Amino acid sequence: MRMEGAFSVVRRCVKVLSGQEYAAKIINTKKLSARDHQKLDREARICRLLKHPNIVRLHDSISEEGHHYLIFDLVTGGELFEDIVAREYYSEADASHCIQQILEAVLHCHQMGVVHRDLKPENLLLASKSKGAAVKLADFGLAIEVEGDQQAWFGFAGTPGYLSPEVLRKDPYGKAVDLWACGVILYILLVGYPPFWDEDQHRLYQQIKAGAYDFPSPEWDTVTPEAKDLINKMLTINPAKRITAAEALKHPWISHRSTVASCMHRQETVECLKKFNARRKLKGAILTTMLATRNFSGKTPSPQPTQWGQSLCSSKKQDIIKVTEQLIEAISNGDFESYTKMCDPAVTAFEPEALGNLVEGLDFHRFYFENSRLSFLRDKTQEQTNLPLLLMHQISAAVPSYRLSTRVETVQSRVHTRC
Repeated sequence: MRMEGAFSVVRRCVKVLSGQEYAAKIINTKKLSARDHQKLDREARICRLLKHPNIVRLHDSISEEGHHYLIFDLVTGGELFEDIVAREYYSEADASHCIQQILEAVLHCHQMGVVHRDLKPENLLLASKSKGAAVKLADFGLAIEVEGDQQAWFGFAGTPGYLSPEVLRKDPYGKAVDLWACGVILYILLVGYPPFWDEDQHRLYQQIKAGAYDFPSPEWDTVTPEAKDLINKMLTINPAKRITAAEALKHPWISHRSTVASCMHRQETVECLKKFNARRKLKGAILTTMLATRNFSGKTPSPQPTQWGQSLCSSKKQDIIKVTEQLIEAISNGDFESYTKMCDPAVTAFEPEALGNLVEGLDFHRFYFENSRLSFLRDKTQEQTNLPLLLMHQISAAVPSYRLSTRVETVQSRVHTRC
C-alpha cells in the first residue's frame, strides 16, 4: 500500500515483535512551514485523544530529523460509499446502520472536545473487506479542540457541499457543524445524490445558507417519514436548534431500526450513488490543466502529432481558439473519441482527491466521460463567447472560456441559466 500527498506518504508497516500491521503516515517535515508544524502537532494531539471502534486510531507519533511518523490502524476495506455500490442488497435499514456508526464516532469526538469539521464520504472507511466490517472515521487534519459547547470563529474549513450555514455566514460555530455534515451524508446514503448541488459555488452556498433542499418524487416516495424527520433535524439552519449526536442516536429511525426503517432494496439509490462516486472523485480532473505536460510532469511531451499539439506549435491565435472550441464541444457532447484526437496522450491533470498529485494519461478522462453526469441533471444548451488567448510559451497557451448553459433538473422541474 502506498498513498502520496503533497508532503507525506502512507505505507504499510509491521511491528517486528508482534507481527501486527499498521499504516504509517510519513511526513517530510523539511518542507513544512511553522504553521504546518503547528497543524501536524494539533492533528497528532487530537488523534491521541480518540479511542473508539469507529475511529481510525493513532497508535504512535514519532519525530526524527526531517521526518515525522504517525502510526495508525491499518484500514483495508476502502471507502464506505464504494462498498455500498458493490453490494447485492442495500436498504434504508443499512443506511440507518451506517449513519449510526458515523454518529457514534462523532459523539465520541464531541465528548472529547473535538470537532472534525470535514465529515464527507472520502473520510468514511471500512475496517476490512469482510461483510459487516465497522465504519471508521478518518482524517483529522482539519479537526479542532473546543471546550464544552464553545462557539467561536475557528476559520473557514471543510468541503463545499458539506459546509454548514453558520460557517458560510462566518458566524461563531462549534460541534453542530458536524451534525449538519451528517445530515448531508445521510441524505446521500438514502438516494445517492446530495441535498445541495450546483456547479456554481456561489449558488451552492446560497442554497446551503437558505436550507433549500427537499425530498423530490419519485425517489423519496419510498423513504420512511422517520428517515426524513431525522434529516430535517440534522439540516436545521439554526445550529442552536439542530439535533446533537446523542439525540440523533436516540431517534426512532436509528434506535428502533428493525421496526421503523424499511428493508426494501434501493436499486435506484445504488445506481445514483455510482454516478455520485464517479463525479466526486473525478471532478475537475479534465479541465484543471491541459497545458502542463512539459511544465509539471518533467517529461518531454509525447512526440505523436495531435491536433492540440500542432495548433499550439503553430502559435496562430485563430487556430488555437478553433481547436479549443472543438475540444470544449467534444467535452460538452460526451464525445471521447473526438476528445482524444485533440489531446496529447501523455497529458497530465491534477487529481483533487489525491491531494494535488498529477495523473498522466487519458484513463481518468475516459472514466469521467462515462460516469460523471448525474442522472437527475442534464445540460440543454451551451454557448461559447469571446474566447481570449494568452500565449504563455512558444508551445503553450491558455484560453479562458465563458459558458452560458441552461440546465433542467428533471426531478424538480426547475430550469437554471448560468454564466
